[in-house]
Amino acid sequence: MSISNPQSEPSPQAEIWQTDAERALYAQLCNAFYAREIPRLVDEPDAARLRRLLASLPYYIERLAIRIVSGDAPLQLDSQNGSWLEKQKTTPPVYSKSASEDFYSQYAKRGLIVPVLINDGQCTTVRIDSLDQVSDNKVHCNELGWFTLSGESLERAPAQLLKPSKAVMAAACCGHQWQLNKRITPKRLSLREMLLASNINWRNLKRPLT
Repeated sequence: MSISNPQSEPSPQAEIWQTDAERALYAQLCNAFYAREIPRLVDEPDAARLRRLLASLPYYIERLAIRIVSGDAPLQLDSQNGSWLEKQKTTPPVYSKSASEDFYSQYAKRGLIVPVLINDGQCTTVRIDSLDQVSDNKVHCNELGWFTLSGESLERAPAQLLKPSKAVMAAACCGHQWQLNKRITPKRLSLREMLLASNINWRNLKRPLT
């Protein structure tokens, strides 16, 4: 899922909120996401791309804030920083080839939000991605590329597609990281990752949110 300038969809409006608490939370989240994203754009070398990103930024920030306020994620929200919080496990999730194959052979579908275990030798973390192509024996993640149904990367060795579970998805949403199997400070999710996290079907991880 790339972030681009939407032309056909109207920008979400905050007027849908019925209570002062909802309006205050919406405003706080928008402020947090602007404070997060503007510094990221400072280093963008392509002036044309920078203009497109800045033009689309209000739409995606408002959309994300609305999803979070109206959503039902089973995680604690840090509204000041625009982040999810959950107690971190002492060790990273364990990759199971058989569990991944059993799951994706049955439930792989375009639009499904999935967790990917990344271990680059320095740090282990769980990334959120979404399936955008599904074939008989492999699936394609929007950002991380092709995987076998058993979760093995066909493009980058450090990545392994995990079977979704609430614990694994929570670790991904909260940016949990480990170094030498010890917990380290969680990473802050990008706007893209936060948008994906807000679209998880927590009631049924086997299906995309409708």
